[in-house]
Amino acid sequence: MPYSVRRLYHTTHWVPDLDEAALFFSQVFGRESQSLPEFLGYDERTLDPSYPVNYCRFTPIAEVLFDSIDPELHLVDGIQPHESVSDPHLGAIAWFVDGVEDLWTELQRLDIRGTDQATKEPEDDGPPLDISSTPIIFTVPSDTGLAYEFCPYFPSRDPRGDPPAPALSPSDPLGIVRCSHHTVLTDRPDRARRLLVDVLGGRVIHEGRNDVLATDSVYVQLADGVYELAQPLEVGSPAMEDWQRSAPQDAYHSLTWQVRDLGRVADHLKASGVALRAYTDTQIVTDAADGLGIPWGFTTVLTPGDRRA
Repeated sequence: MPYSVRRLYHTTHWVPDLDEAALFFSQVFGRESQSLPEFLGYDERTLDPSYPVNYCRFTPIAEVLFDSIDPELHLVDGIQPHESVSDPHLGAIAWFVDGVEDLWTELQRLDIRGTDQATKEPEDDGPPLDISSTPIIFTVPSDTGLAYEFCPYFPSRDPRGDPPAPALSPSDPLGIVRCSHHTVLTDRPDRARRLLVDVLGGRVIHEGRNDVLATDSVYVQLADGVYELAQPLEVGSPAMEDWQRSAPQDAYHSLTWQVRDLGRVADHLKASGVALRAYTDTQIVTDAADGLGIPWGFTTVLTPGDRRA
């Protein structure tokens, strides 16, 4: 394979209010958020004046970089490419890829389309390009379930380092160790599995029922993360309702964090006004309404087969 996924770049979180998102991450996760210039260490003079810098906030949590974006502020050539949101929700998953041009060739061979930041497909055979004429690929959701993002790694794009030092803290009120897994809801697991396993080289490490979500789930280890492809089974369940809002496409549903002490997590969440939807011996799931549209998961155990264990 002439290309490889280097590691997770960021998750995309669509929000109507960046200040509200930053306040949530500060109060609940104990993490501070940074604007694009702050995160990259740029000043206004070094950025392209035609491209906005106020549209997002970056929040590092363990090895995950959270990218909260207000679509009304994210303008490309003066045009808003993504719909405004009134309720926050997760969007895309982005990876750094070595050999992204070769990945583009493989995607084309498989009739998987890709677009640039303005959601436009390229007019020639080369991959889509960003505003700096660097390859960037956003897959078309009808082809892959979600708009997955791929771009080459540059040190200037990620000041966390390579590999990044996990953003851990002894004063973290939740005691997060790492991200256990990301959950994608789908009624076509083979479509997502085709991309993550067949194209990107991920490895299926576990399959089975997720009783907390009421899903049939396949877990794929890819680069530095694990991705749960979960098929909702029960009508009226939170997972089924979340997927139905995105149907027929997939829904990036949640992130689950490995933590040291569930009791400590439960106490802090309750004190922060975040309701719990499920609480078992090994896992907590929060109410999405209290978590910026995300039913956050917390667990003391990793997925069976996770080589990080």
